[in-house]
Amino acid sequence: MHKQRHFKFKWVGLLATLLISFAGWQLTSHADDSSSDTPIVTLGSSLTSSQKQGTIDTLTASLDDSSNYQTLTVNGDTLVKYLNPSGESFTSSSGVWSSAMIQKTSSGSGINVKILDYNGSNNITTITANQYKNAALTAGIADANIYITSATPIDGSGALAGIYAAYAKNGNSLNTKQVSAAQNELSTLSGITQANKGKSGYTDAQLNNAVAGAKQAMAKKGSNVTKSEITTIVNNQITNNNLTNVITNNQKTQIINLLVKIRDSGALNSSSFKTQASSLMKNIQSNAKGIFSKLNTQENQNALQKVWSSITNFFSSIFKSIFG
Repeated sequence: MHKQRHFKFKWVGLLATLLISFAGWQLTSHADDSSSDTPIVTLGSSLTSSQKQGTIDTLTASLDDSSNYQTLTVNGDTLVKYLNPSGESFTSSSGVWSSAMIQKTSSGSGINVKILDYNGSNNITTITANQYKNAALTAGIADANIYITSATPIDGSGALAGIYAAYAKNGNSLNTKQVSAAQNELSTLSGITQANKGKSGYTDAQLNNAVAGAKQAMAKKGSNVTKSEITTIVNNQITNNNLTNVITNNQKTQIINLLVKIRDSGALNSSSFKTQASSLMKNIQSNAKGIFSKLNTQENQNALQKVWSSITNFFSSIFKSIFG
């Protein structure tokens, strides 16, 4: 009898120990999850103390709790690690001024980028918010709010290096080939926009919407999409975004080659790539409704189809009422 009771107590004690251990594991796991959701502010190592504080104030202004964030210093070594594989030539002593904050958002929300003024001035002189969005998508970043600013005028090409580092800090590994393709994308798209600056019928939003649309179409076909198919996709997107008379053959070739690199980087292997590309298109279009309301986008085609269906249904009902 004593043995049986001792046996029961032994198992009860063991079960209690397991439950306590499991509860402790759950608490640790949840703590880790919550920390990964904490926004990360990346600060350029070349900033002065006052510039660092000004940068933090600028980047965290949108947070509900402006004290709930982590910081990460971005220096020359960060640029070397993330940007040199794409052909850049940074060194450990390279200066870094542009800074950023990445904030995780709900699944399926897509990538949103805002370039913030620093003391009333937009100091990111070359790269646009839409270019950052497309590059972030290519790099493998998903469902995030990204804020970018700089205390001094800078082209902004290195700003995503901090985002890549912050993303990795939260345990999200990025494919080196995708990061390289993303940086190539920044260079290509910013170059095309600079070349077409001031031209009638051209906006950076149209170009980036075309590229995002091409990515979505490529994702539908899968990682085995051919260069010929990519060329057809690009031609269709250029037409849909009313860029036929603006984009030169050389620029079209640059876009095609860029998308081939994105295919070869493995980006299309991600199950969320197509969804994120679709979200990006909606994001770009919603931020430039005055432009896209006039274009032959899929959304406009759907709207026209609904109108046409309503008209045909109306007349069909009339004919039925008259002729039975």
